[in-house]
Amino acid sequence: MSQRVTSRSSRTSQLRTRATVLAAGLGVSVALGAGVASAADTTAASGAASAVQAQAAAQAKVAKAEAVKAEKAAKAAVAKKAAEKKAAAKKAAAKKAKPSWVDPVKKYTLSASFAQNGGMWAHKHSGQDFAVPSGTQVVAAHGGTVVKAGGNGAGDGPAYGNAVVIKHGNGTYSQYAHLSKVTVHVGQIVKTGQEIAKSGNTGNSSGPHLHFEIRTTPNYGSAIDPVKFLRAKGVKV
Repeated sequence: MSQRVTSRSSRTSQLRTRATVLAAGLGVSVALGAGVASAADTTAASGAASAVQAQAAAQAKVAKAEAVKAEKAAKAAVAKKAAEKKAAAKKAAAKKAKPSWVDPVKKYTLSASFAQNGGMWAHKHSGQDFAVPSGTQVVAAHGGTVVKAGGNGAGDGPAYGNAVVIKHGNGTYSQYAHLSKVTVHVGQIVKTGQEIAKSGNTGNSSGPHLHFEIRTTPNYGSAIDPVKFLRAKGVKV
């Protein structure tokens, strides 16, 4: 009777031991699984954060590049505008500096003046004489069209010798006489300061000089004071 009880008690103890071991193993498994899951979640979160940081860095780099590009474009636009302004100012200055009228010769001495009396002329002197050596370059006092050129005063009479008459756009005419050589022809368009002849001593002349007139028509008899006219145009005669 006592042996059966002992045997039954031993079996019960063994079953309880097995149950305890199984329970302990199950607990370890559950705990291990939870740890693995927690580690996986941490790794995923870390990866997501890295991706966000990488995207933010890439966007910041692009934004910086665009800002640099915009700054360069702005500087280029400012530089271009400044260059255009400078060029316009230079052009305006050059245009302003360019005279509309000029002296017909350089390095001269004023001799016989307009309306002066004298035995050299049938009437009062019709122009202004510029005393210069023969062969001095004679230029157009203003741009225009040559309407007279040649000997016999270009049609105004032998007293003028070789002569040239230029018609200007403002309705006035300039005349150049006593020339040694004429270098333009009728119908030719000339610019301000362009050579038209060489000074001389042809015609009714007492010495080498240029006889210069400003007229209201191309012909003799319509002359006005050329010095007063040139000075009104800003020429320092």
